[in-house]
Amino acid sequence: MISKIKNQKSKIKLLSAGYLVLVVGLFFYSFTQVDLNLTLSQWSIWQVIQKYFQHIGYFQRSFSTALYVSIVSLLLLFYFLFLHLAKIGKIRGIWGLIIATTIILTFSYNAFSYDLFNYIFDAKIITFYHQNPYLHKALDYPNDPMLSFMHSTHRPYPYGPIWLLLTAPLSSFVNFFLPTFFIFKTLVALSFLGTAFFISKILNKVSPHNEVFGLVFFALNPLVIVESLVSAHNDIVMMFFAVLGLYLLVKKIYAFSFLCLFLSIGIKFSTVFLLPVFIYIAIKQVRKQSIDFKKVFAIIFILMTTAVFITSFSSGINKNPELQPWYFLILFPFAALVAQKRIIVLLAICVSIAMLVSYVPFLLLGEWPKDIADLKIKLLAFSIAIGVVIYILSSKRLLSTVKHLFSST
Repeated sequence: MISKIKNQKSKIKLLSAGYLVLVVGLFFYSFTQVDLNLTLSQWSIWQVIQKYFQHIGYFQRSFSTALYVSIVSLLLLFYFLFLHLAKIGKIRGIWGLIIATTIILTFSYNAFSYDLFNYIFDAKIITFYHQNPYLHKALDYPNDPMLSFMHSTHRPYPYGPIWLLLTAPLSSFVNFFLPTFFIFKTLVALSFLGTAFFISKILNKVSPHNEVFGLVFFALNPLVIVESLVSAHNDIVMMFFAVLGLYLLVKKIYAFSFLCLFLSIGIKFSTVFLLPVFIYIAIKQVRKQSIDFKKVFAIIFILMTTAVFITSFSSGINKNPELQPWYFLILFPFAALVAQKRIIVLLAICVSIAMLVSYVPFLLLGEWPKDIADLKIKLLAFSIAIGVVIYILSSKRLLSTVKHLFSST
């Protein structure tokens, strides 16, 4: 019995080690996408290394795409295995795995998005140029060296004021790009860890038997990892405050709960959908009435699904409607709270695959196809359809009905 337990532990350790090797592979792969106009360091040895990686990303696109597909596919395979182990209660050291992944990928390049550069420049407009980013855009400063490797330089600041309050102090190193870059990435990485931590705390309070599964569902999801830790989108910072606010609400700490929610709304607005649910929970708790948190979390999941689609298909400032992979960071933290439902897990996996696949055309061609917006919608629709079909075919109720039909004939 003891030898069997030891053997099981060694297998899990080997599995974790293999997973971290893949994470390191994703770390290295991210540097194949360093913009050709960006030099991360003047150190001569680094420049040789950077050019080698860039050669793969920009001039060996088929090989680069194959690497990406291989890494992502294996990460998904490990994700399935960890979900299974969490489901049967045999996973160990999950927080060590999450923290190690976070540390490694904090130092990766933002391979799949240029938004991080815009975050830095928006703050720079305040701290360096002493101007209002709501009124000024990057193109107003044509001599700034950052413009050589930025995208979306034509747009003014599109986010809420809280994001500026968080990022402006971080831009004090703005004359030294690399430290500023990693400081911004650290903010996002800590927000990812904080979101995972408070998802775990909420589940421990409300549904303790689902805590580990919900944590694995969120924190080891390859799409979440890519969009949070690699591309460093500010959506995860918004979700940190929202999830923290929900945890404080469950703990009946009302003032700070609503403060966190308003901070979240003040970053990127999408979490305003949570306000009526927060009010409902607060009123029920003050009146000492029972709350079915499973139903409440399901309602939150539906509301945030709505937020994803409104964000995707409504045009903002200088923005064409388009479904973006990182928008699902709005949804997945709350999906983790209802991840005990098999349909949620299946759909989350299928959507993650579809959104990760949506990067393939750019990696292969070096530019986005003109019909990329339509392609993403088709990928999403197809992935959801596949998830629903798998759910129906694997339904125990369906199987028992089929067996009954055959037995009665």
